[in-house]
Amino acid sequence: MTITRLVAIEDVPVLAELYRANREFLAPWEPLRSEEFFTATGQRAAVEGALARHAEGTALPRVVLDEGGKVVGRINLTEIARGAFQSCSLGYWVGAAANERGLATRAVREIAGVAFGALCLHRIQASTLPHNTRSQRVLERNGFVRIGLAPAYLHIAGRWQDHLLYQLTASDAG
Repeated sequence: MTITRLVAIEDVPVLAELYRANREFLAPWEPLRSEEFFTATGQRAAVEGALARHAEGTALPRVVLDEGGKVVGRINLTEIARGAFQSCSLGYWVGAAANERGLATRAVREIAGVAFGALCLHRIQASTLPHNTRSQRVLERNGFVRIGLAPAYLHIAGRWQDHLLYQLTASDAG
């Protein structure tokens, strides 16, 4: 059963509500967000931007669906690079109410299949904060291998923070 699909403008109200409901839950793992980000207007801008990057071939923005088809999170391939690199970055989240159900693990597995199949990519990179053990487990369950530590890598929760780097290559994914 497919549990991700391309994000759509019709998802804007649901995404705005999900971000509002999960604001505190997601705050330790994300950049600081403007108040507008949590509104339908802010989510419309985010979705439109993501779909524009998708049309350019540099992103694959998707939503994560629960067993009933309800949107419960996001998963994205970004910074898709072609040429000799054939690589991208992976980011994902699932709302607090949908956590601990294996949805993130299944969504990562599904999007990796798309990356190595339809998109013909060679490598997916993901990063997590060192204390985000849940996200690390999701990646490791999907065959991602830790390749290092990047000091002061991303500006998360208002400060530059170290991140563990993971990768999965098409040959490692089988």
